[in-house]
Amino acid sequence: MSTFKDFPEFDLTGKVAIVTGGNGGIGRGIALGLARAGADIAIAARNEEKMAVVVKEVEAIGRRAIGVSCDVLDGDQIRRAVATTVAELGGVAILVNNAAVPSTGPPWSQEDWDAVFAVNARAPFIFCRAVLDPMRADGGGKIINISSGAALLSWEPSPAYGASKAALHHLTRTLATAWAHENIQVNCISPGVFKTAMSPLEDEQAVKWWISKVPARRTGDPAEFAGIAVFLASKASDYLTGQIIAFDGGVTIPSLNMQRPVV
Repeated sequence: MSTFKDFPEFDLTGKVAIVTGGNGGIGRGIALGLARAGADIAIAARNEEKMAVVVKEVEAIGRRAIGVSCDVLDGDQIRRAVATTVAELGGVAILVNNAAVPSTGPPWSQEDWDAVFAVNARAPFIFCRAVLDPMRADGGGKIINISSGAALLSWEPSPAYGASKAALHHLTRTLATAWAHENIQVNCISPGVFKTAMSPLEDEQAVKWWISKVPARRTGDPAEFAGIAVFLASKASDYLTGQIIAFDGGVTIPSLNMQRPVV
């Protein structure tokens, strides 16, 4: 039976990861995947009850875990979350910027624009800056930003959300070039339609409509993020940086016909 001993480039033993919004959905899937690869996990989120559940799940895997209460709208709380992780777990080698909010106000309102950008673009920027020194101390690091297919496709009902995620793409590329000499790799996963609390799958008709747009003809499961997250967090991806990886069942493949071809 193969283990990480056979593939040491994927082994995260001894590494510490912060996963923002790691108490549910995609963040939980990533946190558990990194833990199974050997990483110790800090869950940074607001809902402490949900956070405690994921902390116990990580500990059941055999890894250390802490929950760090953090409102990503507050830069001081972000910096404290990083400092707490360093103090309790011994460092930060991996940052997953997963916390995000959808548009909830009128599509073209300034209030909605400001609120969405504060969480989806400003907060990841502050987190990245906060982990720079701990990553330098560790000899390098991995930053994984979680974006959205909305950054790659026009989506008129939610311009602020798509634009905020497109800003995260640009931040990814810029930090990748700026910090490459520090042995810090920065990459971005752009998911399609996954079964999460933020997904647009309100009812059966919505599910059918979205699935009809996916060449794979299904929605994604947050647990599927484990593999790609481990790859981007490990030595296996040391020569990969500044990339936007569409993880979407083919939604963003340019196509003149999204129906299955007749063969």
